[in-house]
Amino acid sequence: MFDPTTWTGFHTWLSLIAIATGFIVMADLIAGRDRRGWTVAFLATAFATSATGFGFPFNGVLPSHIVGAIALAVLAVTVPALTHFHRAGRWGLVYAIGIVASQWLLVFVAIAQLFAKVPALKALAPTQSEPPFAIAQGVVLLLFVLAGIAAVRGKRPPAALPA
Repeated sequence: MFDPTTWTGFHTWLSLIAIATGFIVMADLIAGRDRRGWTVAFLATAFATSATGFGFPFNGVLPSHIVGAIALAVLAVTVPALTHFHRAGRWGLVYAIGIVASQWLLVFVAIAQLFAKVPALKALAPTQSEPPFAIAQGVVLLLFVLAGIAAVRGKRPPAALPA
């Protein structure tokens, strides 16, 4: 699964990098910082993770495709909020919510993968419809809602452009 020479390995490493950089970008949002390099790394790997998820063989639309499509739609609004609208006005809110939502979707999938692949977690929730899975996802969702509130409060509008 972690072999970067396979599609699964490549997709997994992209996901791990996106999650790691996403936490840095969220922390920056909460602190009112803007480190463009981390943000670009997060947005690029989050996009690549969602896009590569469609490269696996499948028959019919799966829940992973729905999550991937939602993630790409969130990024389709978040990226222009940063690059075109420069987080000005309401676009700062769109950007902050988009970053947090993108990160939550990545973590949501990571938790689902952990429950599917780690034997101890799979034993707790073999179909992912059992309470341990729901509790884990619920706690993480609550933490992301709180982080989202903090990110929206911590976002700073960009400095005014010189006239």
